[in-house]
Amino acid sequence: MAYRKYKLALLLRVAILFLALLALAIAVSFLDFKNDLPIAVVVIVPIVSIILLSVTRLYKFAIRRFYEMDDFFESVKYRDFSRWFSEKSGPQDIRELHKGFNKVNETFKRINKEKETQHLYLQKILELVDTGIVAYNTESRRVLWINDSFKKILDIPSLKSIDFIKDRKPKMYADIFESNHVKGNTISIDRANSKLKVLISSSLFNIEEDTFKLIVLQNIDDTLNENEAQAWKKLLSVMTHEIMNSIAPISSLAETLQEKIKLSIENSEEQPLEINDLELSIESIRKRSEGLMKFAKTYRGLNKITTLNASKVKVGELFENISNLLRPSLDDKNVELYFKLNTSSLQIEIDSYLIEQVLINLILNALDAVKTIESPKIIIHAKKDINGQVTIKVVDNGMGIPDEIADKIFIPFFSTKKNGSGIGLPLCKQIMLLHKGKIQVNTIEGQGTAISLVF
Repeated sequence: MAYRKYKLALLLRVAILFLALLALAIAVSFLDFKNDLPIAVVVIVPIVSIILLSVTRLYKFAIRRFYEMDDFFESVKYRDFSRWFSEKSGPQDIRELHKGFNKVNETFKRINKEKETQHLYLQKILELVDTGIVAYNTESRRVLWINDSFKKILDIPSLKSIDFIKDRKPKMYADIFESNHVKGNTISIDRANSKLKVLISSSLFNIEEDTFKLIVLQNIDDTLNENEAQAWKKLLSVMTHEIMNSIAPISSLAETLQEKIKLSIENSEEQPLEINDLELSIESIRKRSEGLMKFAKTYRGLNKITTLNASKVKVGELFENISNLLRPSLDDKNVELYFKLNTSSLQIEIDSYLIEQVLINLILNALDAVKTIESPKIIIHAKKDINGQVTIKVVDNGMGIPDEIADKIFIPFFSTKKNGSGIGLPLCKQIMLLHKGKIQVNTIEGQGTAISLVF
């Protein structure tokens, strides 16, 4: 409505100017300035006055909106959204324009208020979390933002520039600020009276033309201690159980032998010592002792893998080696083995010897799971997702893993097999952890199991 009125007013002023110019042209054409100069002056002067007045009014009418807009844009330029433009005085079109300006200012004020609220809310959350966070300019080294948890982890009172740490704690500076931790790493931080284990990750981001680095520290010392205590508890429980299973019969047999020998010495005629019984008892003790020694060697084997000899390996070649090794035994048992790759050029950086060991272990477990199935098959396929993560999955159509033991399969020495050592899957998990990967199990009892190696 306001725009329509403005357009009509503009057209009216242009029409008046046009008519005045037309009248001037007609007057100049018909008037005789030589003979009737007074009459010509009387006619021409009002027309010229009307033209000048029309031009002036038209100019002011056209330009006043630009003045108002310049004024408004100046306010926006300096973020002065508190200004109020009058909606009750002045021409109608200007009042409507002011109303639009005020609405824009109100919108900006609301947006700024929401942003400020979100900023305060986020800042409060980041202040309350236990995770240490710092963001700093990579060029000027000035700290953009830091929370109390970061200062607490580093044991510093405040931080305006990261050069403060560089000058006082160069090793800490090198570990935290100079190294890249895009994937996340675990480091130790030396503090006044202790060492602290932290998980660190970092990323770069840009604000306009400046580059900033965001570093996140998470104290995992307590979590590691708790997990370590739980792991020791589980391990000691299993070891105690296994050792007691061997020692109890040995102790019982030794006690029985001692009684028999004692009775034989006291009364050799009535209680003669049977050599066969003695031999059988000693043989039993020997076998149980060997079992205990085997248990100790098995534990030592589980514990000795600590380093990797990693290199780029084609997954297709890895599959071919495993196929050549296991195909004969699988054919003997009429088990079909399939290898699938989403791309033949897929490569992965691994210790090929250890990962072969993992895959062989998983395939043998799958072979055991499908032994009672009519059409047994095992599928191994590898793929790379859009994030660059490689997954090798071993799938069988066996009986699956019962729910009651699914959580125990990675506990050392736990086995459902009659002669199983119980270190196969724990060893696989340890090897995957050394590769900074993970092993995942999906199983449906009665339908099959899929074990994924995620790198």
